[in-house]
Amino acid sequence: MKKIALLLVTLISVHFVFAQEDAPGCKDSPLFNRMPNTVIGQCTSNYDEMEIPIAQDKVEKKEGTKTSIQYNYEKEEATAPSFFQIVKNFENAITKTGGKRIYYSKESGVATFSTRSGGKDIWVVLNDFGGAKTGNFELNILEMEAMKQDIAASEMLESLNKNGSVALYINFETGKADIKPESQKIVGQIAEMMKANPALKISIEGHTDNVGTPASNKMLSDIRAKAVMKAVTAEGIEATRLSARGWGQEKPTEDNSTEEGKAKNRRVEIVKM
Repeated sequence: MKKIALLLVTLISVHFVFAQEDAPGCKDSPLFNRMPNTVIGQCTSNYDEMEIPIAQDKVEKKEGTKTSIQYNYEKEEATAPSFFQIVKNFENAITKTGGKRIYYSKESGVATFSTRSGGKDIWVVLNDFGGAKTGNFELNILEMEAMKQDIAASEMLESLNKNGSVALYINFETGKADIKPESQKIVGQIAEMMKANPALKISIEGHTDNVGTPASNKMLSDIRAKAVMKAVTAEGIEATRLSARGWGQEKPTEDNSTEEGKAKNRRVEIVKM
């Protein structure tokens, strides 16, 4: 009788261990910690399109490296977190990276977030599945290359002579005026253009999207424009040939109601003086 009981305990223990294992080849995203008491039921990762809910009855289709991870809650149903609790956990994590929640619908069981990491634009969509209080959800992550720009000094000069200005997409640290390393090449090309044209004088003008207050956006665009000016003078260009100012959200060139439009409005313009 004791042997039978011991065997039953052993079988239950083995079953419990296997129940806690993730699906083969699956692992958590490096962007997020796992919700407690969950295992990965399945996962996929490849370059693909992804439908991203951004408002009620409004979906945008984007493409990039898409990773989908299905998490199953492993404890009794009564202890499972609500979908809203899951959403708030991810929102707290994304907010710490400078990101934000874009959309949430309790009725549809979906939440959308955006952030940036590793020089990429990141979209995150959570989907509830399994019904209320099961604790099961699907995490979808789309990694898109952030807006990049390779522009030669000659192309800048051509645009200045033709249009009087040229829009540059210089990447800064979130909410700061620190120019990211990948954008130093653009600064170098501005300096090269100035060196090749000693009579040229330019105004460096910062612009933002409409996220935040007009006052804070104007201040941010101003210090970013001055940061670019400082970086150009560090390349050997006389400060008397440069000026800097920030316009904030006052002069959008694209529709701020879309993320693509916002990305294009976050720019630095070089204006011929």
